Amino acid sequence: MMPGTITLNGFLGKDKRSLGTIIKADEQELDRLEISAEEIADRMQYFTDASFSTFDGTITLEEFFIIETETTRGRIPCPYSHGGMFRKSVTKLTNTKNHATVTWTSLNIHLIKEHHFFEGKGSSFRLEPALLVKALF
Repeated sequence: MMPGTITLNGFLGKDKRSLGTIIKADEQELDRLEISAEEIADRMQYFTDASFSTFDGTITLEEFFIIETETTRGRIPCPYSHGGMFRKSVTKLTNTKNHATVTWTSLNIHLIKEHHFFEGKGSSFRLEPALLVKALF
């Protein structure tokens, strides 16, 4: 999770909380929002899959979701020790109905779905659950 192990900046950002505390706080936020990490991750995967086939182009889905996925060569491992490898891609989604924009990686989807980990505050790819819900649904 620390800088330089899997990624240059790590997954915790400037967050001084423990990994367990970060996850617990985000799970409490999900409870407040009445949505599961799995539902969010499934929606993220849906948009990523749909846009991935455009070969780095933009796609519009469901009238007001503009999505673009950029890919680079290679894969990145999950920081948890179960051996998962994920393609290096970044998906950007803009909800034109409410102007919410979020950006995520393929690894983010896995971290949210399997580990309920949205990354630490200040991390390059930290995803706030409330903003994800606003943008994705």
